[in-house]
Amino acid sequence: MQKIQMKKGQQGFTLIELMIVVAIIGILAAIAIPQYQTYIAKSQVSRVMGEVASLRTAAEMCLMEGKAASACEWGWSGSDLLLGAATADHSIQGSGLKVGFSGTEALIEAKFGQNASAALSGKALTWTRNTDGKWTCNTDVDDKYKPAGCTGSGS
Repeated sequence: MQKIQMKKGQQGFTLIELMIVVAIIGILAAIAIPQYQTYIAKSQVSRVMGEVASLRTAAEMCLMEGKAASACEWGWSGSDLLLGAATADHSIQGSGLKVGFSGTEALIEAKFGQNASAALSGKALTWTRNTDGKWTCNTDVDDKYKPAGCTGSGS
């Protein structure tokens, strides 16, 4: 009987095949990284919008009780996306978060800084209460970062 030897097939990838895979991954990464950065910046604006919106209830209470903004207990624990650091008594966060009252109107202004995306640095998000008690959100971030319900331009 004669032994039949089987030919061995290709074992592994050629250099050109590996280079093509690396090139494809590089192209995908070049497209995905900027998209991911835009997604992160937009999520940070939405996060600050929600965090700062929680102060509206405290502002309403202070206005109903006739307190000045400086006399209110805000219960703010700080945000690492805003300028400044929270104070020990959990009051408003340095230059990064300011609240002011004028009669029955109120303004809550948050300025991006610290760990916020570079595209947001120096921009602001404001909640404004008019005399009718209606709150509106405005921001001066680029349109591609604006969350639903927050338009216009910040102060």
